[in-house]
Amino acid sequence: MLNLTLPGQHPNPESVVHEVQRKVNVSIARRQMQELYQSDEQFTCLTGNPIDDCWKCDSNWHTNRQRLADCGIGFGQYALGGKGGQIYVVTDSSDHDPVNPAPGTLRYAVIQVEPLWIVFSTNMLIKLNQELIFNSYKTLDGRGANVHIVGGGCITLQYITNVIIHNIHIHHCVQSGDTNVRSSPTHLRKLVQRMPRCRRGYIHVVNNDFTQWEMYAIGGSGNPTINSQGNRYTAPSDRNAKEVTKRVETSEEEWRGWNWRSEGDILVNGAFFIASGEGVEVKYEKAYSVEPKSAVLIDQLTIHAGVLGSRDNNLGKWSTGSNAGGSDFGSGDDLWDDMSAGRPRTSFTSALFSLIIALSSLLFLYQSLTSALL
Repeated sequence: MLNLTLPGQHPNPESVVHEVQRKVNVSIARRQMQELYQSDEQFTCLTGNPIDDCWKCDSNWHTNRQRLADCGIGFGQYALGGKGGQIYVVTDSSDHDPVNPAPGTLRYAVIQVEPLWIVFSTNMLIKLNQELIFNSYKTLDGRGANVHIVGGGCITLQYITNVIIHNIHIHHCVQSGDTNVRSSPTHLRKLVQRMPRCRRGYIHVVNNDFTQWEMYAIGGSGNPTINSQGNRYTAPSDRNAKEVTKRVETSEEEWRGWNWRSEGDILVNGAFFIASGEGVEVKYEKAYSVEPKSAVLIDQLTIHAGVLGSRDNNLGKWSTGSNAGGSDFGSGDDLWDDMSAGRPRTSFTSALFSLIIALSSLLFLYQSLTSALL
């Protein structure tokens, strides 16, 4: 389960981390007991994942799906998702019209204003045409089905709160381009800006090739420290969009003290970087990750960068042959998962590894991405 709600800095983050570790250790210990006493039905439902262990031991979990909202751990443990809202069943896997999505589709559900608990009528492969933009108070509950979301920029969570995503496979994301997408029943969002905005924290921008930005290449708010080294910035033809940097919704009197520097960057086609703050090295010690290469090597460094080809290629093909007993994603489809449909069997080791990765990612988001990239 991904609990993607970060309302602000937690007053005691270490206590949250310790509680996560405690719950994980308890679940692992119970799982190990299951392996020792396989004949004891008391432990047959345990997985070693504290989130799944919270609901999976209830054989009637499907009659009270919203109990999942009480199973969260970590910094997002109080996210409500769609708890208290109606159950919405996705019956249509299509995504033909991002501006006027049809009832029964996933896109129609996630843009609604009211809380919704979203489930799926059957196994599904949902091929997005454009980014799937969520509204607040939504739960994507994939339990009981094999649900994959692919293509079209995948999922966007921005300026919202209380979203829970559980047991959904999200992969093979591709760039969706400039277009209009509905983000609520009464609002269209024009997708133009694709460049990062850094909020608080320490950011090392190193050996990237920035081109074709619409507003800026690097934006920031909340006093982040930005260390730009060995990048190439090629400005667009628009004379009003030549500046690499943008301090978002902040007066110059405030941002002139922010530590932003450009070192070894190549500025092309009139691009310019407005530095600020102190240039002394000690100010950028935390905004340093790897030794930067010379910007003249950008073409070599970025030759294989980007998404895995276009929507039409077979790069990264997942294939297990027959999908017996599961949903028919179509013969020759290049987006098979490496699991059989329905209820995939996951080893304890791989499940634990996935849990650790998920928890690490969440903690990284909280602790480092207090400089959120929007």
